[in-house]
Amino acid sequence: MLLISKSFVVACLVMLSLGAQAAAPSTATGFSFSHHDWQLVCDNTRTCRAAGYSSDGDANPVSVLLTRNAGPGQQVTGQLMLGDYGSESITAKLPAVLKLSMRVNGRTVGQIVIDTKGTMSADLSTAQVNALLAALPRDSTIEWVGGGKNWQLSDKGAAAVLLKMDEFQGRIGTTSALIRKGPRGDEGVLPPLPAPVVVAVAPAKPLPGDTEFAKRHGKALRAALLPSVKEDGNCTKLTEPEVGVQEELTVYRLSASKLLVSMPCWLAAYNFGSGFWVINSAPPFSPVLVTDSGSDYSDGSISASHKGRGLGDCWSTDTWTWNGKDFIHTESSTTGMCKLIAAGGAWALPTLVSGGSSASR
Repeated sequence: MLLISKSFVVACLVMLSLGAQAAAPSTATGFSFSHHDWQLVCDNTRTCRAAGYSSDGDANPVSVLLTRNAGPGQQVTGQLMLGDYGSESITAKLPAVLKLSMRVNGRTVGQIVIDTKGTMSADLSTAQVNALLAALPRDSTIEWVGGGKNWQLSDKGAAAVLLKMDEFQGRIGTTSALIRKGPRGDEGVLPPLPAPVVVAVAPAKPLPGDTEFAKRHGKALRAALLPSVKEDGNCTKLTEPEVGVQEELTVYRLSASKLLVSMPCWLAAYNFGSGFWVINSAPPFSPVLVTDSGSDYSDGSISASHKGRGLGDCWSTDTWTWNGKDFIHTESSTTGMCKLIAAGGAWALPTLVSGGSSASR
């Protein structure tokens, strides 16, 4: 039998990463990577978040989030979250204030206090984060003990994920690398990038006749919308319409010359998606598809929210913001792996963030 050590796998990944780092881009897009029980999600500012979990089937689920901003001099911060999916039965057996001892390979590394009536989470100290970073790249036993229970964090996949974090932030071969340190200082690591600024513009107030727009133009409007969804086939309500499809069209006023049109597009076991188009308020409508998987619209903001599975312990979210001319994709995020940590998901792991001002007219 051929045995391959974790250190050998990491070394191979380092060699591949060094070549990629040499061509590091001056702009960044979101990046996601997962391996076994760990995942990495970096956003467009080059901030990276690594989330680790307990092994599947563990009676006491737990998760840790390690966050590091881009640029020199940036340290890793950490948070701990105990699984509370179905929390009524879990918290009933725990004290309101739960004191946990953190243990790494049998050595105690301080205490953590959890409010079991709150979010079931707490920040990790600098010493605890450093102990985690030292233990995760090698086979280790990492656990939190208290209240008659034991929560154990898996280290499977952590080394590869932390290496990818170093690669994305340009730290490989520097003194600030987490996995493969080198002699170079971190002055030359990739800098943080500013979040794009999007100025939200409040939509115009409805005009007389807007409520009857879909009824008056339903047939022509459907014909105009159809080409935008024919290729991906993700709007069956439009591509295979039933009689009276115009009755499912909803129109919102955006400006004196622009409208937002929406209609249901698809329905799955535990998710649904609606199409949203920006159109001219008079023919030719010249529709521009924003998304065919939206969930809601309110005051110049289109949102999408979808479960990763029926249990609702993992979600993805997106937001598009009206800037007076177009809808700009301003947020994209997930809540992490489907690991029964919390109803609604454990963490906010964005690949796209933006800055901007509140809606103005």
